[in-house]
Amino acid sequence: MSMHIVLVNPEIPQNTGNIARTCAATGAVLHLIEPLGFSLADRYLKRAGLDYWQLMEYHVYSSPEDFQRQHSDIRAHFATTKAPRAYHEAQYRDGDFLFFGCETRGLPENLLAGAYDRCIRIPMREEARSLNLSNSVAIVLYEALRQNGFSGLKKEGSLTGRQETENPWLDYV
Repeated sequence: MSMHIVLVNPEIPQNTGNIARTCAATGAVLHLIEPLGFSLADRYLKRAGLDYWQLMEYHVYSSPEDFQRQHSDIRAHFATTKAPRAYHEAQYRDGDFLFFGCETRGLPENLLAGAYDRCIRIPMREEARSLNLSNSVAIVLYEALRQNGFSGLKKEGSLTGRQETENPWLDYV
């Protein structure tokens, strides 16, 4: 199984491309609910996603009702600035669906009204309206993955060609 990212009416192709790249890197499945504010052939969308598109799974739905027909029995969390609790206070399970709204309006009120207890927010200053959509997805997705032990992801790296010489960057540390 894997986590699922649901974008409801995304408007900016670069954000969706960045989110696609994050999904490719984490194994999350991307769900796009139309209308979209761009074409899936958009060059900015493709550029932001780089060559990761073949590494990920994504689905497009013609409407929220279309999505609901295909995914009637899911466990969902809804990211919104109107939420009663922070994203890190939720308990995520493998296979959860994480919903995010469009860049200018967020998630529709009628969707949130029936699921207020499953709404989450990213803490921020009161004067700020919201964070960038792709940043918000990454923040919440990585918390969900952390809670599930980063299952299936490479957790450590290694330096290649490591030499026992002086490191000039250490002078700045």
